[in-house]
Amino acid sequence: MKAGEPEGLSTKEKLILAGIEELNEYGLPKFSTRRVANRCGVSCAAPYKHFKDTHAFIVEILKYISRLYDARQKETLAKYAGADSRTQLLQAGLDYIRFLAENPQFRRVILQNYEDEDRDYRSLRTSLSIPIYRRVARYCKDVQMPPEVRERKTFVVRSLIYGAAIFFDNGGMEYNEKNMALVEAMLDREFDLP
Repeated sequence: MKAGEPEGLSTKEKLILAGIEELNEYGLPKFSTRRVANRCGVSCAAPYKHFKDTHAFIVEILKYISRLYDARQKETLAKYAGADSRTQLLQAGLDYIRFLAENPQFRRVILQNYEDEDRDYRSLRTSLSIPIYRRVARYCKDVQMPPEVRERKTFVVRSLIYGAAIFFDNGGMEYNEKNMALVEAMLDREFDLP
């Protein structure tokens, strides 16, 4: 077991975590199941006992990240279940930023440009944005925002969210509560603008 790795992980989970490291270090074009197996201290055949092929392996990595994020979003949205749609939107957006900032290894996998990307990869990568889209759509409907304004707001909100996560990751801005409050104020202000 590697230092810092949770105890009791199955071989499949260890392979997924090592696969995330591999994608971060080498990207999809140079992804090697042999190196992943080596990182886990298992045989080169071990990945194929858990994943049909490399494509299925990458899909499982994306599903793993998606499951973690979905669980986190459910907790956040449950916490704000009685709040108005704008508050829910802000909190969902902030939680997405926190998820990406606290897990830069996931952000790099999610935002990688896969030249040979297929529909499975694209669908799984974009599924993480669905809760934000839904919150924006609900808020815009609640305030009877015209479609062209909603489209612009969605773009700006997504840009703020991804931009903040990238700034936190690359050191352009320190990831702390003060800066998260700044991001929250910027997101909130966006919905007051015409």
